[in-house]
Amino acid sequence: MQAAPVRARALPSVTTALRAVESLLLSSGQRTARRNAWTAVLEDRRRAKDRVEAQHVLEAVADQRS
Repeated sequence: MQAAPVRARALPSVTTALRAVESLLLSSGQRTARRNAWTAVLEDRRRAKDRVEAQHVLEAVADQRS
């Protein structure tokens, strides 16, 4: 008597699952708009981080001159 072969199947990632749900619920244009909006949010966060770093550099330079 032989054991049945075990089939290993990877579970979909959360991202993959969310994209599948998104494709069912949203039209193509809505998906594009949502992704563009999220890209803009990430870019705003990156610019904000860059501004904070630049401010720290400017403050450090100003402290050295004082």
